[in-house]
Amino acid sequence: MQGTRARVQVVDISISVHGCRIIDELAAAGVKPDAVVASVGGGGLYCGLVRGLQRHGWDDVVVLTAETDGAACFSASLSAGESVRLSAITSVATSLGALSPSPTALSLAKTQPTRALTVSDTEAVGACVSLLDDHRVLVEPACGAALALLYSERQRAQLSDFNTIVVVVCGGSGVNAEILQQWKRDLLTE
Repeated sequence: MQGTRARVQVVDISISVHGCRIIDELAAAGVKPDAVVASVGGGGLYCGLVRGLQRHGWDDVVVLTAETDGAACFSASLSAGESVRLSAITSVATSLGALSPSPTALSLAKTQPTRALTVSDTEAVGACVSLLDDHRVLVEPACGAALALLYSERQRAQLSDFNTIVVVVCGGSGVNAEILQQWKRDLLTE
C-alpha cells in the first residue's frame, strides 16, 4: 500500500447507538418531544438520534444541534450544502473537535428537520457553570454548547417554537473543578 492514502472519517459507533437508545427510552416512556437538543462534533450522536427518531416514525421532531463557534464544522457544512473542513479547532470545546462532519450525518440532515446552531465559548462555559450550580453535575464545554440553548439569554429564543424539549446532557470526562475554574477566569470575567 505504499503511496496510497485514505482519509477515514471516524464516527464512534457506541455514541451512535447511545443516541438511538435515548430515543427508544423516550418512546418506551410515551414521551414524544417536539425537539431534541444535542451537541454535535463529527456527528455520531446526531446520527444515532436521527436513526432513533426515524425508527419510531418521528420524522417531524426537530433536532437542534449545537457547536461552539470555533468547532462548528457541522453548521458550516449544512450552510454550505456540502462538507466543510475546518482548518483548526479554536474552541475550548475540544471534544467537539471534528474538523469535518461525517458524510452520514450530512446525509441524515437532509431527511430529518435539523437546525444547526452555534454558541460562543463564553456561552458554553457559562452553561457548564449554571448546570453545576443548579444540578451539581459537572460537564465540559462540548456539552455546554447544547445547554447554552437553555441557559444563554441570547440563545433561548431558538427554543421558543417548542413545548416538549429533550436536551442530551453528556460529556464530562474532560473536565474537573480546577479546569472549570480556569475556564471561568478566562471566559467569564466581567
